[in-house]
Amino acid sequence: MPPIAVLIAQHPAINHAVILREVRYLRTRFDIYTASVRAPDRPAEKLAPEEKEEAERTFYVNPQGFGGAMSALLASLITRPAGTLGTALYAIRLSRFQPKQLAKNLIYVMQASIVGQWMRRNRLQHLHTHYSSTVALFAQRMFGISISISFHGPDEFTDPVGFWIREKVAACTFVRAISHYARSQLMKSANTADWDKIEVAYMGVDPQTFLPRPLRLSVSAVEIICVGRLAPVKAQHVLLAAIDLLVARKKRVLLHLVGDGPDRAVLERYAAEHGLENHVVFHGFTPQDKLDSLYRKADIFALPSFAEGVPGVLMEAMAMEIPCVATWITGIPELIRNGIDGLLVAPSDVQSFADAIERLIDDPELRIRLGTAGRKRVLDKFDLRKNSAILADVIQGRIDGSAIPKRPLRSGLG
Repeated sequence: MPPIAVLIAQHPAINHAVILREVRYLRTRFDIYTASVRAPDRPAEKLAPEEKEEAERTFYVNPQGFGGAMSALLASLITRPAGTLGTALYAIRLSRFQPKQLAKNLIYVMQASIVGQWMRRNRLQHLHTHYSSTVALFAQRMFGISISISFHGPDEFTDPVGFWIREKVAACTFVRAISHYARSQLMKSANTADWDKIEVAYMGVDPQTFLPRPLRLSVSAVEIICVGRLAPVKAQHVLLAAIDLLVARKKRVLLHLVGDGPDRAVLERYAAEHGLENHVVFHGFTPQDKLDSLYRKADIFALPSFAEGVPGVLMEAMAMEIPCVATWITGIPELIRNGIDGLLVAPSDVQSFADAIERLIDDPELRIRLGTAGRKRVLDKFDLRKNSAILADVIQGRIDGSAIPKRPLRSGLG
């Protein structure tokens, strides 16, 4: 198997932890060269050891600067003039001559030239990407390499025409969807002739890293944890409103909000205005060791999001036997079966979210049952090693042509 290039929007990054773990597993099967569009999301001294190791072996695109971009673009014009000019014209056409999109596309062309020249220097012929699909599309046209894309959603599916889903799927050797929901969104936009390119390969967590935490049957206050960027799409406003209802019902609760983002100030103001200061702790950015400690004290994991892929934080919590309450959206029902592996409620429904948490508060045996079932679900369907092995088999079979499916549509579902 020839070496493979993997391009990630930002590597390492807290929000991409599941990608980092998957890449590290794939290194046990393939010779993987990693590139990242942006530099790591934290200074080197704040990276965990495995993140530092990844950063040291990753090629960074944007840090090459304007000079590096111009040098790569000039080299591309000299070595592949037709491909480079054709890609520039293609980028202009895709922009529909909208100034903002045109500017973005020309930046993507420069980034693609940097990636392509890096691949040429390392004699790489296949590029797999996470969250940098437009750069990969342009690199494919410019350099004649083969590409594949992991689509996570949901943002990628918001504007499928403007995001060029059809064109990207058509350009790929194969496409990886991280859920059947994601596959459905790709199928909705792609040519039907390309549907068999779309493979479902779930991501996962290492259940040997995320071990069951100690059981807490009798506690002075039930501790609830929510991990994620503080932003409107993550809907922490709904969770705070649910906590407000629970406090009004005389439930003893303590919510840990882990993460930072643009909504932090307004969330803190809401908590203060509703007298929740003794019931909510804002932890901000939290390193993994401190997060592990919070997980181990948690009685309930809450995820009120309006939009997600298949969240890695839910997998982590389930692997640690923390019973979960989440919203019934996108790929989450593929991870949590309502009433079996956790509790699911409609997004934006404050009353139902509070009711679900209250059920768990009032019924310790239910917490134990759902927590145990949650870990079993991860072991069965969302184990990092099993799912990364499935992806590795897909990559190998698709690149060497030995596993291109000739199947009726129904065999790809279920």
